[in-house]
Amino acid sequence: MPDVTRHEPGDFSWAELATSDPAAAKTFYKSLFGWSAMDTPMGPGSEDVYSTLQLGGKAIGALYKMRPDQASQGVPPHWLTYVTVASADESAKKARSLGGKVLAEPFDVMTFGRMAVLQDPVGATFAIWQARDHIGAQRVNEPGAFCWMELMTPDAARAKAFYKGLFGWGLKESTDGMPYTEIQLAGRSIGGIFTPPPEMGKMPPAWGVYWQVDDCDATAKKAKSTGATLAVEPKDIPHVGRFAVIADPQGAMFSIIKLARA
Repeated sequence: MPDVTRHEPGDFSWAELATSDPAAAKTFYKSLFGWSAMDTPMGPGSEDVYSTLQLGGKAIGALYKMRPDQASQGVPPHWLTYVTVASADESAKKARSLGGKVLAEPFDVMTFGRMAVLQDPVGATFAIWQARDHIGAQRVNEPGAFCWMELMTPDAARAKAFYKGLFGWGLKESTDGMPYTEIQLAGRSIGGIFTPPPEMGKMPPAWGVYWQVDDCDATAKKAKSTGATLAVEPKDIPHVGRFAVIADPQGAMFSIIKLARA
C-alpha cells in the first residue's frame, strides 16, 4: 500500500506499546517483524525515551517504558490503540457525555499533536489523537504494519452505541459464525467488536491490535522460539484469513493475521 499521508477523523492511526523492558521488546519485535526503532527523549533532561517503531524507514507505532505509577497499580504491559479526531478537547467532552471516562485530560505532545486517554462505559481504554506534525502510522495494511483493531467487550451493545456516538462509525453485523460487528469508516471496514464466548472465561474489556504477516504459522513459531507465549494457536477465520494471538516476552498481547486476500 502507498505511504499514508493523512488519517481521517474516526480512523485508527497509531499503536503504542507500554512495556516493562524496552530493550528486550525492541529486540523481540525487530526479530519478528523487521522493525527498526528511533529513540527520542521524552522531555528536556529526561532519561526516558520514546521509541518510534519503523518499517522501511516509515513510522508504524511506538513503545516506551511503563511509568512507575502504572507498574505500582498493577497495569500489565499492553498495546494502546489510537483513533484520530478533529479535536481532542471536543472528543473528550463528547466521550464524557456518552458515559465514558477521561483518564488523561487533553494535552499537547510538543508540536506533534494533542491527545487524551479515554475509557469507554464498559471499561476498555483507548486514546484519541489530534494530529499536527505527526499524523500517526505512515504505513498500514501490509505485512509488518497494523491492519485491524478489535474490541473485546462483555457488553457489545453498550460499547457500539458509545463508539458510534463518539466517532460516527458505521456498524456492520456479521452473520458468519459467532456474532461479530465490523467497524466501518467511509464504506470500508477498519476493525471489529465482539463479546467473547463463555468458553473463553471472563475476559476484561480491551482493544487489541492485529499486525499483518505473510505467514501466520511461521511468525507464530518464531515468536514462541524467542520467548513469546501463544494465547491462541494459529487458526483459520473462514473467508478472512489465518490468525494467532500472542503474548510477547513481557506479557503484552497482540494478534497476527495472514489475510486471505489483501
